[in-house]
Amino acid sequence: MSLSLSTTATHSAAPAATMSALVLEDYGRMVVTQRPVPAVGDGEVRVRVHGVGVCGSDLHGYTGANGRRFPGQIMGHEAVGTVDAVGAGVTTLATGQWVVVNPTLACNDCAWCARGQQHICPQRRVLGVDPTLSSAFAEFFVVPERNLIPFGGIPLHGALVEPLAVGYHAARRAGVGAGDTVAVVGGGPIGQAAALACIRLGAARVIVSEPREARRRLLEDIGAETFDPFTESVPLGAGEADAAIDAVGASETILTALEVTAPGGTVVLVGMDAPAVELQAYPLTTQERSLVGAFCYTAEEFAETAAWAATVPEILDRLIERAVSLDEAPAAFDELTDPERLAGKIIIEFPAMPESAGSPATS
Repeated sequence: MSLSLSTTATHSAAPAATMSALVLEDYGRMVVTQRPVPAVGDGEVRVRVHGVGVCGSDLHGYTGANGRRFPGQIMGHEAVGTVDAVGAGVTTLATGQWVVVNPTLACNDCAWCARGQQHICPQRRVLGVDPTLSSAFAEFFVVPERNLIPFGGIPLHGALVEPLAVGYHAARRAGVGAGDTVAVVGGGPIGQAAALACIRLGAARVIVSEPREARRRLLEDIGAETFDPFTESVPLGAGEADAAIDAVGASETILTALEVTAPGGTVVLVGMDAPAVELQAYPLTTQERSLVGAFCYTAEEFAETAAWAATVPEILDRLIERAVSLDEAPAAFDELTDPERLAGKIIIEFPAMPESAGSPATS
């Protein structure tokens, strides 16, 4: 079993070249600085980053709220780019090929991995979360070959594949199928991904609870119904939804999801607003509803989402609030602390670089 990955302290010496990187200098402060270009080990691929989305978990790392990111770290995991260099033994990818990155690094040797559940492998490491890994908020980063999926869509749309796969996994955990009515609580990027996934799976009606007007407009543009939970009544009767997805993760939102779901139906908790919540037992037990968790996605679901994302460019355009340059990224993090100002995803876009990093394929 091996989870090794080349970083600034690895079995491979890094080449002399440096790269620009967005670094969490301290909580509440992001800076652009120079770091060594990571070297490529056996079975690894160096990716030249084209675009990387800013995730809510990156924002929590920026503020220090979740305790999972640390000063000095290069975060970022919602990435698309091109193959810059390959290590010994890499056979499925070629230099210059467009790829999206599955950031979950599993052992591929345990019972969970054998069942195709690499995302809950007890030994997993996650790019952008593990502070020992130099991740995607940089011009280059290194990943195992098996974590890269070829991408044939509009390049910047590849930065949406990872959050879209989270929503797809949640919808599948809910058992969403053709003709279903689904309630989604929370219309941020993961709620948007979940709503799209339900539509993708054939749901007849997807209703999203979201207080922010700009997000409601975005959701309506991609085919969902919306309502403001603070000023409007729920456009569903009690027990009318076949399934519900809570993309917030608070005591009140879980209760709302339970109450609108039909007896015997499923509520999926994918939001992680709070590490502990209060659960109202009676709506769960007396109506035999199921409450299940959803975390990330399987490797199969990630690949399926990458293929699907290449076919819906107009929808994915609508999900992007705007792209910012690396130099603009620190200010964008400040802006993201005020979610009232944003509806969609902020993506950090790197300029095209015609020359490679200039190091041997296996330094």
